[in-house]
Amino acid sequence: MSAPTVLLAAVPLFPLSLALCCLSGWFRARALALLVLAPLPALAAAILVPKGGFAIFPPPFRLTLVLDEPGAILLAGAALLWSAAGAYAASLMARDAGRQRFTVWWLLTLTGSLGLFVVGDVVNFYLLFTLASLAAYGLIIHEQSPPAYRAGVIYVALALVAEALLLIALVMLAAGHPDANPPIRNVVAELSASPMRDGIVALFILGFALKMGLVPLHVWLPLAHPAAPTPASAALSGVLVKAGVIGLIRFLPFEEGAPFWGAILIGAGVVTAYYGVLVGITQKRAKTVLAYSTVSQMGLLAVLLGAGLATADPEAVNLAAYYAVHHTLVKGALFLGVGILAATGGRRFRLVFLLMAVLALSLGGMPLTSGALAKLATKPLLGYGWLAWAMTLAGAGSTLLMVHLLLILRDYAAEDATASPPLGQLVPWLVVVAASLVIPWSLYPAVAGEPVAALVAPDALWKVTWPMLLGAGAMLLVRRWPGRLGLIPEGDIVVLAQAGQPLMRSFSDRIGEIDTHLRRWPAAGLGLIALAILLGGALMLRA
Repeated sequence: MSAPTVLLAAVPLFPLSLALCCLSGWFRARALALLVLAPLPALAAAILVPKGGFAIFPPPFRLTLVLDEPGAILLAGAALLWSAAGAYAASLMARDAGRQRFTVWWLLTLTGSLGLFVVGDVVNFYLLFTLASLAAYGLIIHEQSPPAYRAGVIYVALALVAEALLLIALVMLAAGHPDANPPIRNVVAELSASPMRDGIVALFILGFALKMGLVPLHVWLPLAHPAAPTPASAALSGVLVKAGVIGLIRFLPFEEGAPFWGAILIGAGVVTAYYGVLVGITQKRAKTVLAYSTVSQMGLLAVLLGAGLATADPEAVNLAAYYAVHHTLVKGALFLGVGILAATGGRRFRLVFLLMAVLALSLGGMPLTSGALAKLATKPLLGYGWLAWAMTLAGAGSTLLMVHLLLILRDYAAEDATASPPLGQLVPWLVVVAASLVIPWSLYPAVAGEPVAALVAPDALWKVTWPMLLGAGAMLLVRRWPGRLGLIPEGDIVVLAQAGQPLMRSFSDRIGEIDTHLRRWPAAGLGLIALAILLGGALMLRA
């Protein structure tokens, strides 16, 4: 077995092995310290395995692993963030009463989320997607507070809807194929000839849009991310939502194109990009603002993928992956930084706040940051018509939202002026900050097809500067509307619907019943995951 094959196999199997070792109480009590190591094989694979590399494991495993350009880009950023967040978690939760339970859910979610970037067959993609989705529930409800349980219930209900949509789509896609577990590339290549083509594409878009958090399917995101512990919030917002991105990249026919469905994705993305900003500026908690920022950023990614699908441009997937890895690193660093700020006082607070300001404004496209690089790299895909202008103004909206975040974070300093965060949390955060500033520069020439020297040209600098200035100026107007704060509750649509419609009372009662059952999740959740794995295994053994 070659070294690239071993590395590819280790991406999902190493963290899964650690999770299985947690069946031993002795190992489980010590596994928290190993979270930093679990994603390292994935990081090594992203760097060392040649692009286009693949590995096929024969029956009874029937596992196909591939590493293409977008998969490698996404895998590198995701693995780095998971590793840093794991180190952060080991420090933060060392004395947490539920740390062993947290460790198991972390490793299972990690296994699914990283495995999705390299899996190349239909059945195992579904299994890993299900594993990542269901195991994340354990991270969301870790605090075991009423808001955490409520967020978890809404999350898992929508996750199950997404699983159902994707299962139907995958069955329709693979119907009639001689292999019960065909390679994804093969069945997507045959999609255009399928009489069910439009139905399959619609189901894929709905299922993956739920995971990405596109409006109106976003309601789980602003509830779940603030409810989870800080390192879990970073991983959920930075990586887990990218399961929807890699799903669209893998299963939509970018080489052949689908103009109608591309237009649908563009429309949903534009609405989501603006909606996340407009609701985000009414929020009062930093983690909630960051969650709505993720909603907005996923809208921008949907627009990029929609533009590529509408114009049959397969290079769009590389540009979308590049934008996604920028978001992964910056958003992960921002979530971790919220915890760092809260533990810092005095002069140190000002230094940390300065780095947070650079990260926040990067999302708005501040010159020479990863946000500016991502926006400049993707501009040719958007063209020069109304869509380019719409996304430029959405970038100004991102700046507006991030300035709002910074105004909230001014009050996050620790009361003790001498307070400083533990090194076990500070160092991982600084690693992600550095990665968010450096990695996009190293990837830019290959992705954008132009040298980095072009980024410092006056024209390029102005293209990313004026929308940022517009967004910052808009904040001066928004601050004249103090009544906006708290105007829209976290979760917006689902909360307003529950409050405003008598019909929703019955729904709320049902949710309460589900909540009661899901409080016993350690048994029920593992049962669902085991059932999904057994079903997938049965499919593969029958092939």
